[in-house]
Amino acid sequence: MANKKLHKELLKQMITLSTSGFGLVAALAWNEAIQAFVKEYIDQYISVGSGIISRFIYAIIITAFAVFITYQLTKIVKED
Repeated sequence: MANKKLHKELLKQMITLSTSGFGLVAALAWNEAIQAFVKEYIDQYISVGSGIISRFIYAIIITAFAVFITYQLTKIVKED
């Protein structure tokens, strides 16, 4: 009985760990994609040497994206 409970808890923790790991990989991929977008499409409209402005634009995009995704996920959870 205790062995089965330990096995179930171990599987639960492994699922949590793998989900977190994949979430981190996805976040890093989005990070690179949005940075490339800012460099490709935003930096051309900003004067040369103003890298800090593009970093703030990047931070605003990331924040808006995070808020939107969190809001949508919260709505999904509340529906169940």
